Amino acid sequence: MYDTEFTEPDPTDVGSRIDPVLARSWLLANGAQSERFEAASRSRADIVVLDIEDAVAPKDKDAARENVVSWLADDHADWVRINGFGTPWWQADIDALAPTTIGGVMLAMVESVDHITETARRLPNIPVVALVETARGLERITEIASAKGTFRLAFGIGDFRRDTGFGDNPTTLAYARSRFTIAAKAAGLPSAIDGPTVGSNPLKLSEATAVSSEFGMTGKICLTPDQCAAVNDGLSPSLDDISWAREFFAEFEADGGEIRNGSDLPRIARATKILDLARSYNIVPKDYGVSDQSHASTDTFHY
Repeated sequence: MYDTEFTEPDPTDVGSRIDPVLARSWLLANGAQSERFEAASRSRADIVVLDIEDAVAPKDKDAARENVVSWLADDHADWVRINGFGTPWWQADIDALAPTTIGGVMLAMVESVDHITETARRLPNIPVVALVETARGLERITEIASAKGTFRLAFGIGDFRRDTGFGDNPTTLAYARSRFTIAAKAAGLPSAIDGPTVGSNPLKLSEATAVSSEFGMTGKICLTPDQCAAVNDGLSPSLDDISWAREFFAEFEADGGEIRNGSDLPRIARATKILDLARSYNIVPKDYGVSDQSHASTDTFHY
């Protein structure tokens, strides 16, 4: 369990949820502490995940589940991190959440395909993020990513390090992060969600988010509301990216708008992706930039 200080967000800075395909910040809120749900809801998180798994002691599981069901019954559609398949609480979590307005579930400790398929079968039409947190899960990540019902992959760094004995140096975890990104891409999923950074040091969080982006991961788990804005910024196109995309299209159109060499297709794909994401994240107006460029078949640029 993470022991973190939950900071109240600025009440004037109210966030809004976005399409989970594009979601950058995935904020965990302790299900046993229902008084924090409203603060999480008002945060800059792209997705709020009410946590009834790792954050909750076994003796508090039933109460936390009841808190979450009550919150969802009040016209909310947040996500829930549920206990792993095979634990004493998985079935109760499924039974309680099936009738609710849940937005999706993050399934803890996924180690095989049946963990996903059974969860998806019992929660039809509910997206399932597979939280892979062990060496066994990583060895099967290609099959997990391809499983019917898997919506996105997420990296449970804390438990993975505990399971393997790895440190937290980005070089040490490079292989694991690469496996997540490659498995997600090969299975046609949105890019993977990276694990959280403990603490609120802005520089440390910024550096950790840059590592996530460097490995092609487009989301990151957050532990407190005040982490969300920094994660969103770090996983969004920068102003330099946007300027480059605009300048590329201006040059391309001035040169006749025809493919000139083998580098044009990937650059068109990269520039189009940058401007599409900038619009989706409301970094620029919806009508900003070139809107009629087709996506290249070799889209090698990922956020």
